[in-house]
Amino acid sequence: MIDSKVNTDFLSIIIPVYNDYEVLDELYNRLVQVIPELCNKYEIILIDDGSKDNSWSKIKELKNKNGNIVGIKLIRNFGQHNAISAGLNNVSGDLVVLMDSDLQDKPEDISKLIDALIQNDSSMCIAKWKSRKDTFSKKLVSRLFHIITTRITKLRHEPNLGVFRVIRKELVNELAKYNEKTATSLSLLYWIGADYVTVDLDRDERFAGKSGYSIRKMIKLTLDRIFSFSMFPIRLAIFSGISISLISFVIAIVLIIKRLNGIVAPGWTSLAVLILFLFGLTFLFLGVIGEYLGRIFLESKQRPNYIIKKILK
Repeated sequence: MIDSKVNTDFLSIIIPVYNDYEVLDELYNRLVQVIPELCNKYEIILIDDGSKDNSWSKIKELKNKNGNIVGIKLIRNFGQHNAISAGLNNVSGDLVVLMDSDLQDKPEDISKLIDALIQNDSSMCIAKWKSRKDTFSKKLVSRLFHIITTRITKLRHEPNLGVFRVIRKELVNELAKYNEKTATSLSLLYWIGADYVTVDLDRDERFAGKSGYSIRKMIKLTLDRIFSFSMFPIRLAIFSGISISLISFVIAIVLIIKRLNGIVAPGWTSLAVLILFLFGLTFLFLGVIGEYLGRIFLESKQRPNYIIKKILK
């Protein structure tokens, strides 16, 4: 095994925090046990993403205990991926670790990711979950997320990849060039096409508390990836419009022929159903167009993805 300490002068660990007061002591204790074997210098960046519990107080307490802690408090909850962006924009290390705060990502596995990154001379090494102690619904939604987004967008990556990863600083610097409002940092990493390797790992249960990553948020993340990286919905609307026009043209010819032969279709049921169907389809496609226009509007506003209230360095 490669001696990671020789190859890693400065390690940055980015951890978004949301209502994780119960976890932070255990997370810190396990991190400081493994970090000295990984690098000569380190920083642990804890981003409080608008927590409603005492997470920020605990981060301040840890900062007083260890000067290598960096605390970032966002003014409100901006979401996990924006919290990650806040951390990425404030890193100093040669290698950057992204991980969740709930200890489902094990600090003891950081060395495995770093070793694989160095051995393969890759830009990024990502945890690939061979087992995960999550609910069936969460596993199902994650699987559907991967299938749908890889089919519809041009973002290609293996299934069962987590947030947990190690990234070289050069790739972080490249990522900083893309100041998009509606695309997540992880999606942009795949869009850039950075080379990566994976390490098979087991994902533990949450140490404490309840996950803030609901199915609704997973659906939103799916839509964000589709509308930020694909023209499929708008092209589907065009294709459907052409198809329906051709079908309508054929139906019109059939009705004209029947009319000329003295055959008149009784009742208005079929006509009413057809009109309702076409109106529903029209409003659906207007919604798709509106979604794209709305994202253009958000990008043009150039509002920040997050606002930092306080930094403890």
